[in-house]
Amino acid sequence: MTSETHSTSAQDATPIGFQEHDHQACVETALATAEVRCNEAGLRLTPVRRKVLEMLVQEHRALGAYAILDRLRDEGFGSQPPVAYRALDFLVQHGFAHKIERLNAFVACAHPGAMHSPAFMICRNCDAVAEAQSAPVKGMLGAAARAAGFEIERMVVEAEGLCPDCTEKA
Repeated sequence: MTSETHSTSAQDATPIGFQEHDHQACVETALATAEVRCNEAGLRLTPVRRKVLEMLVQEHRALGAYAILDRLRDEGFGSQPPVAYRALDFLVQHGFAHKIERLNAFVACAHPGAMHSPAFMICRNCDAVAEAQSAPVKGMLGAAARAAGFEIERMVVEAEGLCPDCTEKA
């Protein structure tokens, strides 16, 4: 499985995912960005939160809370589910991670710090996830919402299929 790259521009229409890249630089950049953003916002990036973010960035695929909890336990961070769920809640709330509803799992945000509406392409074979930008208020759904007097506050777009690696193997 190849992995995603990280970009800071929410305006970039190119999906972030499935490409070869300098993985070590990717992880270091994501963690450094999170530390800077937390410092600027007065947030605490605790060791558990940092470790969970690092796991998500290293994997470049959706991870469930219990898989994260198992890894945290192996690294000595505790074995109770609230340990993982609190860290994941923090990361999602502050834009460092996203919940993939279809898989009930989490991925690191490819555009941390940028206000955006992500759309996810999820490989049904290997759970690799690529993040793209969506514009819910500009499309047909946005037009329907405006016509109904409805204001879209949050929307999750998830498409399921095969990533390039799994397509080649099939």
